[in-house]
Amino acid sequence: MENSKACTNHLGVPNRLVHLLRNYLTNRTFRYRIDGTLSTARPIRAGVPQGSSLSPLLYALFTSDIPQDFHKVHIAQFADDTAVYATDINPNTIRARLQNAADRLGDWFQRWRIEVNPEKSAAVLFSGFRRYPRWNRKQLTLYGRPVPWQDKVKYLGVTFDKRMSFAAHIRRVRKKAAFVLSRLYPMISGKSKMSLRHKVTLYKICIRPIMTYASPVFAHLPHRSFSSLQKLQNKFMRMATNCPWFVRNSDLHRDLDLPTIASYFKRLSKSYFKRTESHPNPLVVKACSYNAQSKRRS
Repeated sequence: MENSKACTNHLGVPNRLVHLLRNYLTNRTFRYRIDGTLSTARPIRAGVPQGSSLSPLLYALFTSDIPQDFHKVHIAQFADDTAVYATDINPNTIRARLQNAADRLGDWFQRWRIEVNPEKSAAVLFSGFRRYPRWNRKQLTLYGRPVPWQDKVKYLGVTFDKRMSFAAHIRRVRKKAAFVLSRLYPMISGKSKMSLRHKVTLYKICIRPIMTYASPVFAHLPHRSFSSLQKLQNKFMRMATNCPWFVRNSDLHRDLDLPTIASYFKRLSKSYFKRTESHPNPLVVKACSYNAQSKRRS
């Protein structure tokens, strides 16, 4: 914000708006509380106020000049979550390209005072092979500090494992959904006076979205991969209806008008890719195109 003319020329932001944003960001302070004790006010020397609806937009503007002209290396950003990725048949080539990108990004982060903790970052080699004999597994570094290689990483709420099986993600969301189901038991159980229609609505609003979050990413998996999620849905149906043991799950799905988890994933995925055919993000368009090609091959 120090050079309003440069900002105006580069992003097309009017000078009056630049000055308004500068006044919004200057002379900001923060305080923190520990065990009821409030600290003294300290000035905010970098960053944007948390909780403001304007902050994500300001951060996107602030990082709009992040280096991206790397050789066969791409950057995916969502707010302050950043992923750097590359593809090649040789993992050592991938590592070399990523290290070059990390060096340039590290310089850019330091220049604009963006704090990145290498120890809290992660490097993952995604592959269908169990091991690479020629891979020396040399660590990537950022600011000269190692970025650990891991077998899985959580990005934007989705757990990606190195073989892209999404087994770890499914286990995590199943555990979280089961916890919410247990908390809602007094309202969902067969002894509850809540109507069955409202129980199903509660399930659709509070429990199923946990299991189906980002489902277009892994909806292509075999149906058996979703068995644990389907069992949890079956548990809800039997809990809500208090039905006897001999009632079939297929009858409960029909009576409650609930699709199976696998069919619901398929419906969400189909709807998503149909909406994103003209998406402004090229990564989304590419994924949509790849999905269409996969369907034609199958």
